[in-house]
Amino acid sequence: MADLDRLVSAVRASRGFAHKRDIGTVMGWLDGTPAAASAVPNGDDCAVLPDPAGGGHLLFAIEGLVRDFVEAMPWFAGYSGVMVNLSDIAAMGGRPVAVVDALWSDGDAKACELLAGMRAAAERYGVPLVGGHTNLRAEGAQLAVSVLGRATKLIQSFTARPGDTLLMAVDLRGHWHDPYPFWDASTTAPAPRLRADLELLPRLAEDGLVDAGKDISMAGVLGTALMLLECSRAGAVIELDRIPRPAELPAGDDELLRWLGAFPSFGYLLSVRPDRADEVLARFVDAGIACAAIGTITEGSRLELVQAGEGRTIWDHAEEAFITAGVCHA
Repeated sequence: MADLDRLVSAVRASRGFAHKRDIGTVMGWLDGTPAAASAVPNGDDCAVLPDPAGGGHLLFAIEGLVRDFVEAMPWFAGYSGVMVNLSDIAAMGGRPVAVVDALWSDGDAKACELLAGMRAAAERYGVPLVGGHTNLRAEGAQLAVSVLGRATKLIQSFTARPGDTLLMAVDLRGHWHDPYPFWDASTTAPAPRLRADLELLPRLAEDGLVDAGKDISMAGVLGTALMLLECSRAGAVIELDRIPRPAELPAGDDELLRWLGAFPSFGYLLSVRPDRADEVLARFVDAGIACAAIGTITEGSRLELVQAGEGRTIWDHAEEAFITAGVCHA
């Protein structure tokens, strides 16, 4: 069990966990600002507003790319800026409408690569790139991308219930982008398949099969689960050996830790009523996407990781907030 203890400690100390904990600090600074007429609180994958035209919901997603990634892989950073926002829109049961960006660069070369990556993703996913902000006289390269979407029925982070089955759906037909934790099953996939795969999420919502979930983000599958649980004020037990993983993943704790922290191009955690879980799982599997029941939503506030009958608590959000509490020390 020493290995499980080491795994839990490493996950808690990971860069992805640290980045997500910054959310709580920022939310603390914004506490008390006027609230919009949103269908969900802050803390979800997108901001949600009423859609006056369609009677459903407008979704706003935004992602800022870390500078070392932008400098090292500008084309893939541009591609990812679009791709991860589209994942956020889909995660809430929506379909994308348009993309805008804010780009800074110290000259033309990296800016050209960033925009080429953004354009490639926009074309492959069939979403127009409609404008943004550009500065080619900055001290370095930086990128933020935002996507507008629409949803008829929402998938939220606030609606997981004790007793739900926790499903993980992930496209394993990909590869690593070393040295980063990015699992890319998008850049070489057929464009029609990419579009059809994203369509799975809004269809599940509209068919009444899923109303709770998140896309797997920089915090990996366990950090994403923790964000879902904290928003829903619930706990969960996750069985380590049930987590889908690439067949070629080398053996060893370090490789498993890397996979647990992976940011996949297509990866979702869905909290599903037990009588609907088989249908949801089947839809992903029919599309060639790995999907498995990896655990159960529970009463309480602890995220438990279980392996070979032994368990460890990764986090107790009642004792230590993960993303929902922040204090301004200015």
